[in-house]
Amino acid sequence: MPPIGAPPPVNPASKVELRVSCTNLLDKDALSKSDPICRIKTFQGGHWYESGRTEHIMNTLNPTFARPFTVDYYFEEVQKLKFEVFDIDNATDTLDDDDFLGYMECTLGQIVSNKTYTQPLLLKEGKRAGKGSISVTAEELSGTSEHVHLTFFARKLDNKDFFSKSDPYLEIHRCDYASQQMVYRTEVVKNNLNPKWKPFKVNMQTLCDRDFDKKLLFKCYDWDSDGSHDFIGQFETTYRQMSQAVGSPMEFPCINPKKTKKKSYKNSGVITLQSLKVVKEYSFLDYVMSGCQINFTVGVDFTASNGDPRQTTSLHYINPYAPNEYMKALIAVGEVVQDYDSDKLFPALGFGARIPPNFQVSHEFPLNFNSQNPFCTGVQGIVEAYQNALRQVQLYGPTNIAPIIKHVARFAQAEQQKGGGAENYYVLLLLTDGVITDMAETREAIVRASHLPMSIIIVGVGDADFTDMEVLDGDDGLLKSPRGEPVKRDIVQFVPFRQFKSAPVGALSKHVLAEVPTQLTGYYSSMKIPPNPPKAAPFQVPGTVPPAGPPPQQ
Repeated sequence: MPPIGAPPPVNPASKVELRVSCTNLLDKDALSKSDPICRIKTFQGGHWYESGRTEHIMNTLNPTFARPFTVDYYFEEVQKLKFEVFDIDNATDTLDDDDFLGYMECTLGQIVSNKTYTQPLLLKEGKRAGKGSISVTAEELSGTSEHVHLTFFARKLDNKDFFSKSDPYLEIHRCDYASQQMVYRTEVVKNNLNPKWKPFKVNMQTLCDRDFDKKLLFKCYDWDSDGSHDFIGQFETTYRQMSQAVGSPMEFPCINPKKTKKKSYKNSGVITLQSLKVVKEYSFLDYVMSGCQINFTVGVDFTASNGDPRQTTSLHYINPYAPNEYMKALIAVGEVVQDYDSDKLFPALGFGARIPPNFQVSHEFPLNFNSQNPFCTGVQGIVEAYQNALRQVQLYGPTNIAPIIKHVARFAQAEQQKGGGAENYYVLLLLTDGVITDMAETREAIVRASHLPMSIIIVGVGDADFTDMEVLDGDDGLLKSPRGEPVKRDIVQFVPFRQFKSAPVGALSKHVLAEVPTQLTGYYSSMKIPPNPPKAAPFQVPGTVPPAGPPPQQ
């Protein structure tokens, strides 16, 4: 059977354009003003590498550079950037012999979450470069995409089978000069000369290269199990012609060119475009750059199975020279997510311990023991609260994580009920050393959370058998509650930390955070919530409708 539908989706890097301007630069020229240029460096493998330069502007201390930098953007990585400004004094290619006017280091996440990121320029020794400042503005090059949603049916197709009826499917080919590129194949409708194929979508760029008059060739085949699929017929059209089907079906005779010489031949059936609409699908950066905040919460396992924190064999042992696995996982994920939360205040919770003053078991306690204000300042603040909590609690059990999932879900639900646009999305990081003991309650909590603006990351610490935990991930099958209700969308990512013990820095965060952008856009799309505020399309494509709910199922 031929592969059905479009190729599996991939998550290529978004292309982000960065534009730079400066104010109040140092004046290094005696008889005129500085002649600035800006260089960008990226940090890879422990070293800084130059990746681009702006143009050189003459005689100004307040340059707005016209030449942008284009960089690949990955949410799941900490992408460090350095912007350096020089005063050009000669015609050599190197900048090392030119006057240094200042630099600024940041992450790409900080820039895109602020859209315009302004910081003071620093000299190499860390002092302010006078009153000089630099502003970097980000714009996604791909951004909002248009998908064409199509529904086709046919009637009276030629019968190609002797003992049954044809099993028809459609292929769409984009005609590029002398070549053809297949862009979509429908499912096979078995034993039916009047098939109705499932609605499907094709990216506008893929369909016609955004050339609305580019020829599109639709081919209809009868599927055969041996792979020798029989050609039924074809028709030609363009996107512009199909866009006229908005509101009314459009018929196309299905023609087999080899039969056209027969006088009695009319067609091999009629294929009807029942509906066409173009739906704008917003990207992750559309939401982030329109002010959507990602609220990060941590839940840490304090059960006795971790071992006595005073012993070097304990998973909670604090080695002054090397962080333990809990801290490594927390820092790896937190350093990425913190760039998308403007106040950098993160709730940090613990579970499975006896806590002061009464030392009763709690599965939902703030690491700073302040229930009115459980927030920690930055990732380092969470680490410090975790270390302090270890000295005050008694590790106990059992390993119940549902209470913390419900805790974060309450905030996500309040956000959902408040309305007002795409303002806050919640990411919960759970760190645990063993198989959870409240599996039924956890499944129920996850199913309910799947309806909310929320994602859950679970990192298994230590060498326990986490096989039972992988059911929560949903990668090998749809997670269901004990009542049989399936998750609305996949929001859980589980990974054992031991898989990343010897991996390069950043490998863990890349793995566990890679799905968050899709989860975020999937939630807002399903709720028909555009970025806040909505962005106007620069060009209105024929047949366009406002962003709708989830696309048709393949």
